[in-house]
Amino acid sequence: MISRNVTIRNSVGLHARPATYFIQKVNSYKSSVWLENEDRRVNAKSLLGVLSMGIVKGMTVTLIADGPDEAEALEGLAALVDSGFED
Repeated sequence: MISRNVTIRNSVGLHARPATYFIQKVNSYKSSVWLENEDRRVNAKSLLGVLSMGIVKGMTVTLIADGPDEAEALEGLAALVDSGFED
């Protein structure tokens, strides 16, 4: 299990369309992935879970992955976040 902190930089945060792009990317990996903010952790493959986090621009969240492609998953997801969800 590995983790990585990322800062959300796009203007609307992890809402609607960016959340959909994020979840599609997460689902392309075999590993389990969670999104954590403060004391809350949700399954990053769940749209409802991700939207319920209320993540806005400027927030730093932790991505946690566990599985056969965990390093690849965190690299790919961090790149997507850094691109402003333009992947």
